Parts: sequence; structure tokens; C-alpha cells
Amino acid sequence: MKTLFRFPNPVNEVSARLVAGGVVLLTLVILGFHQTWLIAPLAYGFAARVATGPTLSPLGQFVTRVLTPALPVAPRLVPGPPKRFAQGIGATLSVTAAVAHFAFGATTFALVLVAMITVAATLESVFGFCLGCKAFGLLMKAGVIPPEICAECADLTLRHPVNA
Repeated sequence: MKTLFRFPNPVNEVSARLVAGGVVLLTLVILGFHQTWLIAPLAYGFAARVATGPTLSPLGQFVTRVLTPALPVAPRLVPGPPKRFAQGIGATLSVTAAVAHFAFGATTFALVLVAMITVAATLESVFGFCLGCKAFGLLMKAGVIPPEICAECADLTLRHPVNA
């Protein structure tokens, strides 16, 4: 039985990069056209993806149900916990931006946080470089994140094979 509040493991990196591309587009609209009201759906999307993966995220649903299956690209499975950690960083930044903007009127601060999200999401979507995943790996090496959180991350021989 599939539970609602579960993050997928493994994650299809193709979908993760496409979601990051959607985040880039959304943040560029926020920044380029000063559409600060879109900070709220940005924050919701990150919070939903942290809690449930793509299940409660409109962007996640579009990518995993429509866009990814339509592309002639093989899935590339990667461990889920680092991707969830990265989504958590995005949630922290975007929720902080929403509170700063909507509750305190600190729009400049909020837009700086949105710009930080834009940089990280661009690195993920264009280059496949996940800053949150790299931070997750460093925290595992430092012993802050225990190995049992992500066995595949701690032991590369346990990586999931790609299902074609």
C-alpha cells in the first residue's frame, strides 16, 4: 500500500531535473516580472515535494505523469534521500521568502532568497549538479547524517540499477 506522505526512493533524475527546470521558470517570472505573489505557490510546491515527492505537487505531477513519459529518455535512478534534502533546502528558502514578503514586507530579502533558489535550480536542471545533494553527501561524510538514512549513498555498491 502506498502512503501519501512518502518520498520516493529511488528518484528518476530525469524528472528531478525537469522539476528543477520548472522551478527556474517560476523563479525567473517572480524576479523578472516582479510577480511576488508567485512566491506562495513556489513555497507550496517545495513543501509538497518534501512531504510527498510529486504526489501533492502540481509541477511534480505534470513532470512525472506527462512530461517525463513523453520524452525519449531512459530513466536514471538515483537515491531519494539527497533529493528530499535538496527539496527541504528549497522549502526552507521559499517559505522564508514567503514569510518575509507577505508577513513583514521584506520584499528585497525575499527576492534574494528566490534568486538563490534560481541559481540552485539552474545548476540542477541544466548541469545535473544538485547543491543540496552535495551538501547531503558532505554531511554524511562528517557523520551528521547517519549512514542508515541513505544506504545507497554510504555504499555505492548498493545503487539501484536503472529500470528500462
